[in-house]
Amino acid sequence: MLFWLWQFVRPYRMRLAVAIIALVSTAMLTLSLGQGVKLMIDEGFSSQSTAGLASALGIVGFIIVAMSIGAYFRFYMVSWLGERVVADVRKKLYRHLVSLPPSFFEDNLAGEIQSRVTTDTTLLQTVIGSSFSFALRNALTFIGGLTLMFISNIKLTLIVLLVVPFIVFPLIYFGRKVKKLSRDSQDKIATVGAWAGESLQHIKVVQAFTREDMVNEQFGQAAEGAFDVALKRIRQRAILIALVMMMVMGSVAGMLFVGGSDVIAGELSAGDLAAFVFYAIMVAGSLAAVTEVYGEVQRAAGAAERIRELLATEADIKSPAIELSNRQSLSQSSDQTSSPALIEFNNMSYAYPSRPNRNALDKLNLAVNAGESIALVGPSGAGKSTLFDLLLRFRDPQNGDIRIAGKTLTEWDLQDLRSQFALVPQQPVLFSANVWDNLKYGRPDATEADVMAAAKAAHADEFIEQLPEGYQSFLGEQGVKLSGGQKQRLAIARAILRDPKILLLDEATSALDAQSEHYVQQALDTLMKGRTTFIIAHRLATVRHVDRIAVFDQGQLVDVGSHDELLASSELYRRLAELQFQGAKNDKLT
Repeated sequence: MLFWLWQFVRPYRMRLAVAIIALVSTAMLTLSLGQGVKLMIDEGFSSQSTAGLASALGIVGFIIVAMSIGAYFRFYMVSWLGERVVADVRKKLYRHLVSLPPSFFEDNLAGEIQSRVTTDTTLLQTVIGSSFSFALRNALTFIGGLTLMFISNIKLTLIVLLVVPFIVFPLIYFGRKVKKLSRDSQDKIATVGAWAGESLQHIKVVQAFTREDMVNEQFGQAAEGAFDVALKRIRQRAILIALVMMMVMGSVAGMLFVGGSDVIAGELSAGDLAAFVFYAIMVAGSLAAVTEVYGEVQRAAGAAERIRELLATEADIKSPAIELSNRQSLSQSSDQTSSPALIEFNNMSYAYPSRPNRNALDKLNLAVNAGESIALVGPSGAGKSTLFDLLLRFRDPQNGDIRIAGKTLTEWDLQDLRSQFALVPQQPVLFSANVWDNLKYGRPDATEADVMAAAKAAHADEFIEQLPEGYQSFLGEQGVKLSGGQKQRLAIARAILRDPKILLLDEATSALDAQSEHYVQQALDTLMKGRTTFIIAHRLATVRHVDRIAVFDQGQLVDVGSHDELLASSELYRRLAELQFQGAKNDKLT
């Protein structure tokens, strides 16, 4: 773990050096107190000299002041390093996470990932910012104290050292068990967090189905499972600490008996014994402290493993190695291709990893010209949303390819590619921010006039102005303070502000009432002019005006044409149209 952490500590070597110097200095000064104790006894108490006692106390006082100054620098520098390194780890981890494709987050719980970003990194901060410093200081105190013990009295030192093997082996044995249990404990805690986050996020569904008792019971079981694992870890650490204390204090008691006998026999001065006892207690206390910290280090090692697993996850969709100077925009690429089609699907097939034997899209061949609008219709599960994912290169086809402006998607830099698109999903996504920030997500450098113009074009300015603080109104988590139609209009305004080359509309007007749909459809018609547009639609009445309609069924493109052409040529489209338009006629009659 420490070797892995070194890559984050290396940039701050100078601060680390200052921290180590302060740490070593305070350890040496702490040990030198033993000589102060010896002087107080031999020069003061034993000699019955007030001047000698005052002199010894002056030396002790100087050592204490120097220790305090060293402790300040040690604590500040080590704590700074801990906070700085953990901040860097979090930034690197988050930067890596946002580079992973959406499929990764479909297979992993968001709550567990958040736990690794927050809880696990906090454990690392505890080790770097306090535990590691504490352990190193006590290790230095142990080595220095042991050295001074050997210098003072070899016989007494050997008595104390008899118990060391009985401490080291349990330390290794229990330490490994604590590490494994710590890893299990963190996994359990992450599961608890993920369950709590999901149930609270969908609290309306929980309460609407009156499932409060059920989710309480399930959360309770998860919490108790985490508690049971934590209890096993605590029990192992408690056994280790008790064992070490018993061994160490037993050896000190034996040493006191032998040393006291030597003082009585006149073979050892009282000051020497007092100094030796001071060193022995320092050594014993340091060893016990290192033992206790060892459990924390093992917990952090488990957390570090979980973080390293995430960082080691390779994104299966990456940008090609293109020099910045060679990157091109969509307009530049379009100028260099001789093909009239802007987007081409060439014998393309894709199957989800969970269903490898069934293609979500099968041998798709389709060419879409620049500025053309094309609607994707068909039953649920026909592959329409998958097509959007493939266009944005959230997924890569197993066979065939997709070309934009003559270049396959794998030749495009991911950011260059996705910057050409604006997506309006069926379920609009808003962030926990105000209206202004949510709109500017489409184009961060947009002016105030641009933002307000986009809101007006999407017919969102009316309800925005009625909010308590207008454009500065906080929308809550996922825009919970707005209605579905209001959220959809903000999502459309964000797409308008982005001013993209290619529009992806996934049932963009599905959450709107009739009047709002009329206004927004007008805004979309204006926005679609001169832009290549893909529209996923289940309501055929909303796409009768597009240039072409592509009919999908079970992953296959079964027909392409205008509304009138498809009514004559496509049995599936005709059946869908009859069901919808007949239903609409019946609704009017009713």
